[in-house]
Amino acid sequence: MIPDPTKPKIVVICGPTGVGKTAVAVDLAPLFHGEIIGADSMQVYRHMDIGTAKPGARELKAVPHHMIDMVDPDGAVDAARYAQTARNKITDLHRRHVLPFVVGGTGLYIKALLHGLFAAREVAPEIRSRLKAEAALLGSKALHRRLCECDPQAAEKIHAHDAYRIIRALETFEATGKPLSGYHNEHRFAGNPYSVLKIGLTLDRKTLYERIEKRTERMMAAGFIDEVKNLMAMGYAPGLNSMQALGYRHISGYLAGRWSEEEMLRTLTRDTRRYAKRQLTWFKKDAAVIWKQPDQTEDIKHLVENFLRRGRPLCLPA
Repeated sequence: MIPDPTKPKIVVICGPTGVGKTAVAVDLAPLFHGEIIGADSMQVYRHMDIGTAKPGARELKAVPHHMIDMVDPDGAVDAARYAQTARNKITDLHRRHVLPFVVGGTGLYIKALLHGLFAAREVAPEIRSRLKAEAALLGSKALHRRLCECDPQAAEKIHAHDAYRIIRALETFEATGKPLSGYHNEHRFAGNPYSVLKIGLTLDRKTLYERIEKRTERMMAAGFIDEVKNLMAMGYAPGLNSMQALGYRHISGYLAGRWSEEEMLRTLTRDTRRYAKRQLTWFKKDAAVIWKQPDQTEDIKHLVENFLRRGRPLCLPA
């Protein structure tokens, strides 16, 4: 796709968890006077560093990062809030002639940022309050089963532990009589405010799974279990949406005695593989993504160079 010279340019680096997106972006961004806009639904939470593979001190020193540590673990960030905040940051970067690199694996966040979200109708507070109470009493899985009946298309895309998104879908159906997926299908994320280069990182499945296993081992060695213990000591309950995320719910279950450490590690590795597979399925649907392996650094560099040469290089310093 030829970029529109009238639109500000951004580079997206996406792909499955564990593939090496941050490492590639940290090496690439300084070459093009760039800064990184995170696109990870878990890195927005403060105090959740190890389990979210948040960039460390070296990466943060090498390249400024944005859209991390936005809220405490009991706060809420949805795709709409993410998109609006990220768009404001991108506007600021362009004013400073800085090239934004949007980097992450949360496909909905990236989609909302690039194309916007539909304008949802207001929901009566009592509906939301009742659904939250039911989630607390019955558990998110029970609400997810209800969602499967009224909006199977949305239920397929929402994890059974993601109480926030389950409630949002159910409240939309209850308030309007129309499934949330129906609004999504009508909107079709039609906005297009940027000229975008999308680079997807991938590896063969065996190599990716091996990397996931090794990364899990590194997280444990770095103190992931202690991180979850500290979060719970700070008052963040295992039932919070953030604490139900990959890794955090597994360690919470281990600490509660539901799993042995061996069972927890095995289940965490299995679920991380499944998550990576879902991410690949999401991004593979986008024909605009150019796929590269993370070690193809020169090819990736040339892609960005050619992208910036086409049309007016709005984001390069004078």
